[in-house]
Amino acid sequence: MAKNICENPGNRALPSIYIAGTGSYVPEKILTNYDLEKTLDTNHEWIVKRTGISERRIAAPDQTAADLGAEAGKKALEAAGMTIDDIGMIIVATITPDTQCPSAANWVQAKMDAPHVVSFDVTAACSGFIFALNVAEQYLKTGFCSNILVIASEVMSRTLDWTDRTTCILWGDGAGAAVLTTNKTEHALLSTHVHTDGANGKNLLLPGGGSATTPISYESVDKKLHTLKMIEASASVRVAVRHFSDSCFEAVDFNGVTIDQVDWVIPHQANLRMLQLVGQKIGVEMDRFYLTLQKYGNISSASAAIAFDEAVRSGSVKPDNLVLLTAFGGGLTWGSALVKW
Repeated sequence: MAKNICENPGNRALPSIYIAGTGSYVPEKILTNYDLEKTLDTNHEWIVKRTGISERRIAAPDQTAADLGAEAGKKALEAAGMTIDDIGMIIVATITPDTQCPSAANWVQAKMDAPHVVSFDVTAACSGFIFALNVAEQYLKTGFCSNILVIASEVMSRTLDWTDRTTCILWGDGAGAAVLTTNKTEHALLSTHVHTDGANGKNLLLPGGGSATTPISYESVDKKLHTLKMIEASASVRVAVRHFSDSCFEAVDFNGVTIDQVDWVIPHQANLRMLQLVGQKIGVEMDRFYLTLQKYGNISSASAAIAFDEAVRSGSVKPDNLVLLTAFGGGLTWGSALVKW
């Protein structure tokens, strides 16, 4: 693993970062595998066997990424015992913003009535929550502010070709959030680690709508350029397993612990088969993986954030537990974070 040359080269004394509260929100509508059977050449057993997914949540027509994110953010603030007035920055991880401009974070800022905060998006696909934690960590360490609201929110259902059974069965909608602070002394964010490989970004692609294509046209819609594409899926799985595993070892090695000391692995909820391979590679049994993909599917950047919140709220994560967050996504992007709860 190459050394991250951006890590505190001056070895300055930096403040510790803590997680003051977490939150999540998923839409009410449930789309089951049995529902998909009605429109696709597929069935419940086939989907479960290949992905581990039984159902997923779908945003209402009038719900956007900012709507979902604001709800998750409110729950995280409540858990933290804070109000929006205590927050100095809002960072939203998403690849499905309400609009290309303004950012989803700006819409969240408006919905939460927070004109005093700085707000912006982070785009790192399924690794977005980890990347947003990493960005927030840097701002907190500089003293820019004391409390940052990190949100990961996606409406993946609006990026899909609903006639393509290889992709549309995988995804769902939802949002997760966390309040990061320098003003607490428990639930420490020990470290975050992020990596990218732009040369292989074509393997998971949403091609339409960017400057590489002409403006949206009948032709671009007919070619389905505005829907998510997965290329070389089998090769992508091998790459994902390697990067998932490397990021896990990077986090524990950095903090001087072993993978055996980790109580929970909370991964990006991509695919059960893939996560089973990750477990084998890092030597962790699946009963130490906290999984939500069976009921929510893959929610891109929001998956790990939602799973983390549910693990905390259910009492599965207990005081002094070591929690390892790990993700891999399009870009290519991957990363990890280690939390001492």
